[in-house]
Amino acid sequence: MDAVPELPEMEITARRLAEALPGETIESVMTPGLNVLKTFDPPLSALDGARFTGVRRRGKLLLLEADTESHGPLTLLVHLMSAGRLMLYDKRGSMRDKTSRVLIRISDPAHPDRELRLREFGTKQAAWVKLLTPEGLEAEPSLKTLGPEAWPKPPADLTKLLGGKRPLHSLLRDQQVIAGIGRTWVDEILHAAKLSPFKRGDDLSTDEAKALRKAMVGELKRVLDVYEKKVALPLPEKFPKPTKVHAHQGEPCPRCETVLEAVFYEDYVMSYCPHCQTEGRILKDRRLSRLLK
Repeated sequence: MDAVPELPEMEITARRLAEALPGETIESVMTPGLNVLKTFDPPLSALDGARFTGVRRRGKLLLLEADTESHGPLTLLVHLMSAGRLMLYDKRGSMRDKTSRVLIRISDPAHPDRELRLREFGTKQAAWVKLLTPEGLEAEPSLKTLGPEAWPKPPADLTKLLGGKRPLHSLLRDQQVIAGIGRTWVDEILHAAKLSPFKRGDDLSTDEAKALRKAMVGELKRVLDVYEKKVALPLPEKFPKPTKVHAHQGEPCPRCETVLEAVFYEDYVMSYCPHCQTEGRILKDRRLSRLLK
């Protein structure tokens, strides 16, 4: 499976589903993934016969809104975690499909076999959904603890938001600090801002914070512009990755042509340009991170 879905992947998913689902009636909901449902009241059966009213994104979470006869407005909160995908098909899947976690069958005469399917690739089965009332949604911890959105309008002053002794690469991936960025796009953002991934948040100058904010907005928009042209329903298992730096170690920097370097962690790689970002210093492993500012 390719990289974890981040803000651009979740945003284009929300946009495409928002174009297709509102007004559609839910025929039934099934959960082949036994551990996927994290709530029990209201029951998932409350969605039977409900009508979709909207789809939106918050950070890396998707919110599918529906109006039900028995419980009024409800929201299906979806977290795809590392390997989930929410995909809309015009052909219904099998309960025996090992990738299926949730099957939402839609009653639509124009598309009689339409189905919204939460699929998860890999073995961890970490994706989850919660069915929430408006009160439950307001109190939901996974939403209450999220920081401000990284796009389209992050906070004007990032120095306050990113203060502290942690490195920028860690801070920008912390969803409680700022919501939506992960391992792929943080490399692109920091490269565009010409900032070391290991620069501490409390060392960020006003000018550097402005450059970082500009890069954050610009890079995420750049990716979304690509997705607008290339991503369509039923939504892909693998999204295109228009990266310039991330996972391109060993290739020339697209700005200065210096060979891009990388730090390898247990389950991911962090890529950077020594010339543009670390004053020529090459970080061989995490133990040397203290040398970079």
